[in-house]
Amino acid sequence: MGNKKFKEVLEMPILKRFKTKYPGVFFIEGSSIVGKPEKIYYIRYRKSGKMIEEKAGRQFQDDMTPAKAAGMRADKVEGAKQTNAEERQEKKTLEEQENNKPTIERLWEEYSKQRPHNLNYHKDRVRYEKYLAPHFSKKETCEIFPLDVDRVRLKYLKTLSPQTVKHILALLKRLIGFGIKKALCPPLPFVIEMPKVDNIKDDALSEDQLKTLFKAIEEDTDPHAGNMMLIALFTGIRRGSIFNLKWSDIDFERGFITLRDPKSGKDDIIPLNDQARAVFESHTKSKSEYVFPGRNGEKRTNAQKAINKIKKAAGLPKETRPLHSLRHYVESDIMGRVA
Repeated sequence: MGNKKFKEVLEMPILKRFKTKYPGVFFIEGSSIVGKPEKIYYIRYRKSGKMIEEKAGRQFQDDMTPAKAAGMRADKVEGAKQTNAEERQEKKTLEEQENNKPTIERLWEEYSKQRPHNLNYHKDRVRYEKYLAPHFSKKETCEIFPLDVDRVRLKYLKTLSPQTVKHILALLKRLIGFGIKKALCPPLPFVIEMPKVDNIKDDALSEDQLKTLFKAIEEDTDPHAGNMMLIALFTGIRRGSIFNLKWSDIDFERGFITLRDPKSGKDDIIPLNDQARAVFESHTKSKSEYVFPGRNGEKRTNAQKAINKIKKAAGLPKETRPLHSLRHYVESDIMGRVA
């Protein structure tokens, strides 16, 4: 403490203590929040060989009287009531225990810290905050029962698709699995039942739909979206491989495309047919090494907005997945159908 501060402390007036008729109970004169004179009561007692002095309460704000203060003192001397310091420590301990409870909310917080905050993370965050948190955030795994999960599954199946509900419950499974791996929580004593999803979808487009799609692609101003759709159509390349595609992967001279990271996890080589070659040769080349770059020339992670714009312009059904649908067509058959 500096000399100036120490001097200020020494010059501070010492408040006078007034005894009451009760042993170990005294008060000082203070002011209420409205400026009215108010007595502030304190108690003194010895516990475990240590002299303790604590505030009992204010005359008006806490409705404190000498008799009440004496009763508090008696409880604390006899051990029926904790000292203020003990109460604060117990409260702190309980808060720490509460904060450290392996609830689903805490599992999500820890899980979030270790996840890259990419598009998939943001989708999971919406699933957690909108669908899981209202039902499970304050529960530990030992407090979750099959009926709880069944109710959530059946509730959301009334308004959401089975696939969406499956994603929601899959996130719950991942959070609990993460907690088990990190020794934060015990496993569930049951298996979470997933909704049945019909993965068989007829995404086939009619001849008229294909023609309107080609027209929408031709009229669209986005430099990448339409060409990505055409490459999916002419080569059958998956969405992720299209995003990964670099100019160095295209061998125009020998007529091959090298896929560095297809779904199989292994590099693959496919023919560069005439239709795909024409798309690549007409495609605007930027400074990026990627054929269809994302922001700042980096690898693209999403194209949904731009592709949906074309899909809407072509009048395709809402459930149509353009890149997924187009890659399943045989290029020669497509060209024959839309010629």
